[in-house]
Parts: sequence; C-alpha cells; structure tokens
Amino acid sequence: MKKLFFKFLTLLFSPLIIAQASGNINYQNRQYAANNTINISFPENEAIMVSVKGLANVKADAYTAIFSITQTGKTTQEVNELMDKRIMQSLNEIKLKKGVETFIDMISFVPVYEYEAEKKVFNRKTYNEVPAGFELKKNIHIKYTDPNQLNEFISILSNYEIYDLVRVDYFSNSLETIKKEMMNKAKILIQEKVKNYEMVLGETFTNAEKRIADDFIVNVPVEMYRSYEAYNSSSLNLKKAANINQLNKSVTLYYQPVVSKEFDFVMNPAVLEPVIQIQYEIKIAITKERKLLSKTDKEFILVTPNGDLKTLNISAARQN
Repeated sequence: MKKLFFKFLTLLFSPLIIAQASGNINYQNRQYAANNTINISFPENEAIMVSVKGLANVKADAYTAIFSITQTGKTTQEVNELMDKRIMQSLNEIKLKKGVETFIDMISFVPVYEYEAEKKVFNRKTYNEVPAGFELKKNIHIKYTDPNQLNEFISILSNYEIYDLVRVDYFSNSLETIKKEMMNKAKILIQEKVKNYEMVLGETFTNAEKRIADDFIVNVPVEMYRSYEAYNSSSLNLKKAANINQLNKSVTLYYQPVVSKEFDFVMNPAVLEPVIQIQYEIKIAITKERKLLSKTDKEFILVTPNGDLKTLNISAARQN
C-alpha cells in the first residue's frame, strides 16, 4: 500500500520536478522550438551543395558600462551645479579602481513645463503651460577589464542617486585571429566533405564547375537577452459577472546564446558567462561535369505530330 501511494505522489509531482530542472521559462510559451529532425532537400540546378558552419564563443577582455543620469532644477545654474557635483563625486571614487577609464556624454538640456490652472467665475478651468525649470541628461561611460567591478560601480553610483544602467558592451582584441582560425578549420572540414561525396558517388569533382561563398555573423551579449514572466495563474469558473483584480507579474531577463547544435564545429563550447559569439559559414556549389558527345555520335531529335520532342538513340540502333 505504501509503494502504491509513493508511486501516486511521484506521478502527481513529476511535472513540477521537470519544470524545476529545466527552469522557470517553461511556464512561458517557448520562444524557440526544438528541432530534433534533419530536413534535407535536394540541390537545385543539378548542383551539389557542400557547407560547413562553425561557432566560436569568445570571452570579452574589455567592457563599457553606460549609466544614465538626469537632473532637474529651477535655473540653468542650479541644474549644472547639481549635475556636476553628483558626477564628480561618483567618478572620484570610481577612478580609484584599477584599469578604469571614464567618459561623460552630453545627451540633452531642455526646459521643463508644467500646467497652471486659470480660474474663472462662470467658465470651466483653463490650464496653461508655464516654464517650471530645466532638465539635464548625461551618460557616464565606464570602461573596465574585470567584470566583477560592475557591482562596485553600481554600489558607488547608487549613493549619488544614479541607478539607470543603460547597457553593457563587450569587446575582444582577438576577434580577427579567431576568424582566421575558423576559416582554416572550415577549409579542412569542407575538403573532407567533398572527398566523402566523391567516394560515395564514385567520381571526381576535379574538372567540375565550382562556386564558393562565405560570411561571418558576430553576436554580442546585449542582443541575446530574452524576457519571460514566471507565474502560474488559477482558472476560475465564474457563473456570474465578477470583478477580477490581477497583480502585475514580474518580468525576468535571461541570457540566451546561439545554440551550438547546428554547427559542424564549436570553439570553446562551454558557456558560463555572456560571451561574444562568432558564426562562420562557407558554401561550395559543385556542378558536375557533363559528358560531351564524340564526333562520331550524333544526336537526332524527332518531332511527333503532336509537337513533342523525342531523342533518337542512333548508336544503340546501329549496334542492334
């Protein structure tokens, strides 16, 4: 009896166990579908297509974080003084960190208006726009090499009411070197594929017409974040009209790199932190050489009364 009860509990809670192992994203509709089958189409125009796709995960060696800061005030002098004070005090602390560079980017400086009610005895109120002050916006760019320093920057800037982290850009000095490595690796693999096709077909492509094309795609982490809402709502069977008050659901962001399953080779396949991803693909179209007719062989075409064209095999007729 105890064994049956344990099996019942296992079946009952097994979906929850799976969801916990795969992540809360399963509460949301999937943003990408699993492709577990191979779909091969025959090449067009009698050409054999040979392709190799590669992926490289590159760890960044430099970062730039951009923070936005907004300041308002009654006069231009007040706005500038308050803004400069917040920026200078925060940057004086940040510049004490090792290997850090900063830059201030001017964004906008505009007047701000508000509405003032004009009271009348026998008419409705009229609201007029009147100057209320000025608004100044700037961005703080911080370049650094240690990714752990970002938490320190956030802690320092928050002391001066600077909270808006706009984005973080990733840079690497080895991209060109890695691109060359990918091209060399793809060249070896595509030559192996061509030789394999020659062996399968029992012929050579030495004199065949060939066309080649290749290209790179570089994906940076800021482009690869996705969002989802993790929640499980109850369903209500309401017989009468009723008011339902729903709470705002928390929206979560997560890093979704390019999945490596569709590539012929992957450099640095294990991804722990957000990385720069380089995709490379090379394609070769091989048009098999057609056998030419000898001088003694002639091709005769018969036009039928219906207007159809038929090729007559004269050589076979002579042998018979």
